[in-house]
Amino acid sequence: MRILMVLTSHDGLGDTGRKTGFWLEEFAAPYYAFRDAGAEVTLASPQGGQPPVDPASDAENAQTDATRRFRDDSEAQRALSGTAPLSTVSADDFDAIFYPGGHGPLWDLADDAHSTALIERFAAAGKPIGAVCHAPAVFKNPKGPDGRALIAGRLVTGFANSEEKAVGLNTVVPFLVQDMLNANGGHYEKGEDWASFVVMDGGIVTGQNPASSKEAAHKLMALV
Repeated sequence: MRILMVLTSHDGLGDTGRKTGFWLEEFAAPYYAFRDAGAEVTLASPQGGQPPVDPASDAENAQTDATRRFRDDSEAQRALSGTAPLSTVSADDFDAIFYPGGHGPLWDLADDAHSTALIERFAAAGKPIGAVCHAPAVFKNPKGPDGRALIAGRLVTGFANSEEKAVGLNTVVPFLVQDMLNANGGHYEKGEDWASFVVMDGGIVTGQNPASSKEAAHKLMALV
């Protein structure tokens, strides 16, 4: 099983002067779920190299078993520091693709042409596509063979408007994930704020928030 994980390269939180990036738990928990299942994992990002970690996700109060494991894993840290440029990877080389969240993807991956093309290629080949929290932003532009939005008519989830408002960033982000998914014809569903909630439809696996990252990874593997 060969899985491609795609992380953001964007590190600025709008005009706030604060830093963002990918959310560490949303990378670490799926990464170890994949590796512990024997999968070969390749990491990529739009710019390649070391993707930015959202500082808030690396704070002590945000640590989980998976993030603590990552802190002690020099091999995983080396892999993360050398992600492949997204333009150099091919869907033909992988069995599934997974996008960790964090606010960064709203600014780069949502409109990245290479990401859009990869998702469309995975979907056309019937290969599973997973995204968690803010990463369902990557479904903003991909189209299905009928020319409609890829997620049109499908059950999807992602970071809820209520969760974005709770963290005080609903007026900072370029768009709200929940609103975009609905605007693209997705049938958005949510669970309780901050609790694990994952939906699957037509080979697309989406998780609502950081707590959903491990469950989303396992559901993705079940489709491979």
